[in-house]
Amino acid sequence: MTPSMYSLFFAFTVLLVLVDIWQTRNGQITIKKAALWSIFWFLLAFAFAVFIYYFWAEIDPASTYTAPQASTAFITGYLLEKSLSVDNLFVFAIIFSQYSVPNELRPRALLLGVIGALILRGVLIVVGVHLLDQFQWLFYVFAAFLVWTGIHLAIDKSDDELNPWPEKLIRKLTSVSDTYQGTKLVTRVNGRRFITPFAIVLVVIAFTDVLFALDSIPAIFAVTHQPFLVLAANVFALLGLRSLYFVLQGMIDKFIYLKPALSFIMVFIGVKMALVHTSWAIPTPVSLTVLLVTMSIAVILSVFADKRKGLNKNEIMQKN
Repeated sequence: MTPSMYSLFFAFTVLLVLVDIWQTRNGQITIKKAALWSIFWFLLAFAFAVFIYYFWAEIDPASTYTAPQASTAFITGYLLEKSLSVDNLFVFAIIFSQYSVPNELRPRALLLGVIGALILRGVLIVVGVHLLDQFQWLFYVFAAFLVWTGIHLAIDKSDDELNPWPEKLIRKLTSVSDTYQGTKLVTRVNGRRFITPFAIVLVVIAFTDVLFALDSIPAIFAVTHQPFLVLAANVFALLGLRSLYFVLQGMIDKFIYLKPALSFIMVFIGVKMALVHTSWAIPTPVSLTVLLVTMSIAVILSVFADKRKGLNKNEIMQKN
């Protein structure tokens, strides 16, 4: 990849971020509007995969990937990052609930969180590619980390409240106001300067961005360590995250089988990464199939479980 190609993609990313800002400019996002934009971002990612297929030779002339391999790797990486980013939505919901974030401030908080995640992941991708090129044994370290993360996700039950140390540190260093002041990060009360709760929310979101990046970047390196494909998959996965949140915010608690599915995916990707340089390497199309089947089963089982719960609730009400 040439610097000019990365510059073009950077400009394209900035344009997409501006589009996302424009479509949420009034601070009010209905479920219908969020659903339409979620579909738009999803279709845009697949359109970009088609673009990669037809123009891969121009995008990266020196690549060892063929056009079909590059487009398949991008789609697999995109769906993987999209699946893992759904776990972010659960955390965002907890943060907004715990800090009582007003509805009109949530789009701005998510926007700044996504921009922070884009920058952070760009840095981690550059560092990760360099490290993996220099120290191939890191594949096995990342693989072990992913397997451990998947197991930890499966057994972790602490979903109800967050108590991150960055907030504790801020409260020790400065005073925090009791009320929100719109999107202001700092306010003055009786001549004293206070940090607003909105600033706390942004810091907590940034902190969670770091944690999620540490999971997702090694995961996509199991699919491909071609820097442009890794970067593009992350960009497209994150861009639609805000709209997806507003679609799912009222239904997040209903996806009861999503967490076990993500746990399985993390373990599977960890195993795939460990086998990358062996004769048992798992082909990318197989990974794509496993990913799609796992998430589909999780969603279907969650829908049936929710319907069963609703029927049982109606039966109890009728008996009473």
